[in-house]
Amino acid sequence: MRLATAANEAYTAPLAVSELLGCKQCGGGRDHDEELGIRIPRPLGQGPSRFIPEKEILQVGSEDAQMHALFADSFAALGRLDNITLVMVFHPQYLESFLKTQHYLLQMDGPLPLHYRHYIGIMAAARHQCSYLVNLHVNDFLHVGGDPKWLNGLENAPQKLQNLGELNKVLAHRPWLITKEHIEGLLKAEEHSWSLAELVHAVVLLTHYHSLASFTFGCGISPEIHCDGGHTFRPPSVSNYCICDITNGNHSVDEMPVNSAENVSVSDSFFEVEALMEKMRQLQECRDEEEASQEEMASRFEIEKRESMFVFSSDDDEVTPARDVSRHFEDTSYGYKDFSRHGMHVPTFRVQDYCWEDHGYSLVNRLYPDVGQLIDEKFHIAYNLTYNTMAMHKDVDTSMLRRAIWNYIHCMFGIRYDDYDYGEINQLLDRSFKVYIKTVVCTPEKVTKRMYESFWRQFKHSEKVHVNLLLIEARMQAELLYALRAITRYMT
Repeated sequence: MRLATAANEAYTAPLAVSELLGCKQCGGGRDHDEELGIRIPRPLGQGPSRFIPEKEILQVGSEDAQMHALFADSFAALGRLDNITLVMVFHPQYLESFLKTQHYLLQMDGPLPLHYRHYIGIMAAARHQCSYLVNLHVNDFLHVGGDPKWLNGLENAPQKLQNLGELNKVLAHRPWLITKEHIEGLLKAEEHSWSLAELVHAVVLLTHYHSLASFTFGCGISPEIHCDGGHTFRPPSVSNYCICDITNGNHSVDEMPVNSAENVSVSDSFFEVEALMEKMRQLQECRDEEEASQEEMASRFEIEKRESMFVFSSDDDEVTPARDVSRHFEDTSYGYKDFSRHGMHVPTFRVQDYCWEDHGYSLVNRLYPDVGQLIDEKFHIAYNLTYNTMAMHKDVDTSMLRRAIWNYIHCMFGIRYDDYDYGEINQLLDRSFKVYIKTVVCTPEKVTKRMYESFWRQFKHSEKVHVNLLLIEARMQAELLYALRAITRYMT
């Protein structure tokens, strides 16, 4: 009932603003706001994403019934229609599952109090310097009664949350280093200890927001108009600009073309698609003719894992976190390091020994009922989502390509599937795509528009968003596998 009331109030707010300010298109005058001395903010960006032209993102006024229901659910749950939702809506089936899961994690009954949930979201997003998510959850944290002093820095939060900082750090950047000792330290911290149920809730929140930070940077999500960096009070330079468009977020500034396909020879990008299609056909024929031995499969995994260490961008410079973000976590110098650099050897994580379906799912569901089911559904939707298209081609079986993307991400985390031929990855994923994948998953704060534009140049933006859904769900599952295995080892 509270949510419904909040939603009703929020829905009436734009009407009140429209009536107050008015414009010629809305039956009012434009000078009334000047008489009242009101400064009107306008969006700095051109739509929900810096990478995707606004005209290609579905606008609120032109959605179908399914879209409208999704938007209404999102608005009712969050009190807003954020830019992440507006970009994810390219894929309604996934968005519905995502919103349902996030709503349960943040607002339904669970082991952790509401303000702890949002603060953990802040901690997780801050590890990747994701000011977009930090700002959203600072507002939510205060809205549910969180203590403003905690926002001055992690050292001002309760010791129980400070203790979570180490797990947050390792989980975000080097999850293969998580051990049962990390878990024991949190569960046996005397008066500051966590219960198993609380810890599982916290782990799911941490992995959710690490992954969502990847999506935010990977799709170039623009700041919300009410957040820092999302608005300006300078008057627009475009004529016929309706003030109601500002309040509705439907500004219509002329856009510069950003799709790299417009700047590349059409024939070149066309042949890239054709070459990928041909490789998929050849690999399928090889599968049908012969199957590699287990020894050869293991060798190909090790080769791919080793090669993934040397995939990096020429733009791979250190990013110094801003103070307003870095105060929410400790050890700002700690970041991603490749799996086996500097002679350090970590045993391969074999999915046949510990997997989500047989182990992680049941552990989460036992300690945090229903969440395992929600996460499992979201994993399956992301992994199996297909429209049987590739760029300009229709009726294409993309399962081989989707599996290569998913398994490449897990390979970067040292996770191996015994039944997969890792030789396929080099055939299907070119270097520019690997650079994008690794950056989005491991150091998302370093993603650039050039990286986004440089892979799959002939593919639609909706297909690149689809790629990002695969990346964030594969990353979340990888983090969960390491954390839940450590919890299982502690329990046994």
